[in-house]
Parts: sequence; C-alpha cells; structure tokens
Amino acid sequence: MTVAEALTALEAKGNEKRRQHNTKNGAGNNQFGVNMGDIRALALKIKTDHELAKALWATGNVDARFLATQVMNPKLLSVADIEDMLRAEQFTQIVDWLYTNIIKERSDKEQLRQQWMQSDDVMLARLGWSLTSGRITRSPEGIDIPALLDRLEKEMPAAAPGVQWTMNTALAQIGINHPEYRDRALAIGERLGIYRDYPVSKGCTSPFAPIWINEMVKRQG
Repeated sequence: MTVAEALTALEAKGNEKRRQHNTKNGAGNNQFGVNMGDIRALALKIKTDHELAKALWATGNVDARFLATQVMNPKLLSVADIEDMLRAEQFTQIVDWLYTNIIKERSDKEQLRQQWMQSDDVMLARLGWSLTSGRITRSPEGIDIPALLDRLEKEMPAAAPGVQWTMNTALAQIGINHPEYRDRALAIGERLGIYRDYPVSKGCTSPFAPIWINEMVKRQG
C-alpha cells in the first residue's frame, strides 16, 4: 500500500464526531477523525511496513500517525528516532499509542525510563512516568518507591498537564500494588487534590488517586 492509498482509506472512514473528540483532547486540524477500530483494521491489512509508517508519520496527519504506530518495525527505530517523533507530536493520545505499540516492550526501556523521567520535554517526561508505572506494577524489584513518592508529592502540582496525568497514574499504581505504601499514596492524593473534580462517565473510575486506589483494592479483595 502506498501512502496516498493509506490516506485515501483513512479519509473514507473519517467522521465529524471523532474529529470533535480528537480536537477536544488536543489534536490539531490535520485529521480525518477515524475511529480507533477502523485504524486497527487497516493496520491488520497492512501488517508491518516500516517505510510506509515513516511516510505516514511525516504527513503530520493525526490518523496517519495513529496508523504509523501500528505498522512500524520497532527494531528499526533508534532512541534518537523515537525522541524526534515524540518531540514532533503534542497530541497525547498518539504519544500513548507510541508507548503501547513501540516503546514499552523495548529491551532498553529501563534506560529510557531513567533518562526521560529527568527530561524537560513534556512528551518524553510523560512516557518516562508511563514506564515507571509499568515498573511499579509489574517489576518493582530495585525501584525506590519512597523516593518516587517524594518526587510525586513535590513535583505533581506544578507539572505540565501531559506529565501530571502519568505521574498521577504512578501514584495510583503505588497505592494499588504496594500495601506498605498505600496510606502515604492516599495521603498525597488527598492533600494534592489533583483530578478530585474530574468529570467521569457513568461506570468509569475517577482518576482522583484516592478513589482510584480504593476502588482497585476493593476489586482485588
């Protein structure tokens, strides 16, 4: 499939409701508004095509970039390539798809986690904390959770919104997965009050850390 064919296929699936959703969440005007299911279906048809993925990414189109994250070959991306992509994208949903499809299974993810957690770039820092949440949840051995709590308590209030979201996830995952630190995680969440009044659809769990932690712990028990 050529990039022109892929863009035509995406445009045919665009809809106004999805465009409005994307725009509300920070996407720019270069988009068709394609539902995630349709993007995944097209990616399954293409399979892996790294050159096509690079061309799709270069268009700057929101839907093309979503698709690119699914048809890239992660093994052909250097750290510099990934960092350039992250610095070129401000729509957090695309950045999170890069994390899910490209970054979180890399063999060097621990090195990236440590580097990006210190970055002044919003998207690099966002994914540094996403990788940290993964460590907290799945492989916490050797990670200094009290030091993380210190950073979260100090830095979350002034963090950029794109970083604050994944920092909050890390705080919640500490409280959910590590009972010995749960009281402190709850106390930090209560004191900071971040996402306390966040609007939540019926049936969904609030991102306010104390509510999130208590609800997940209740489900565990």
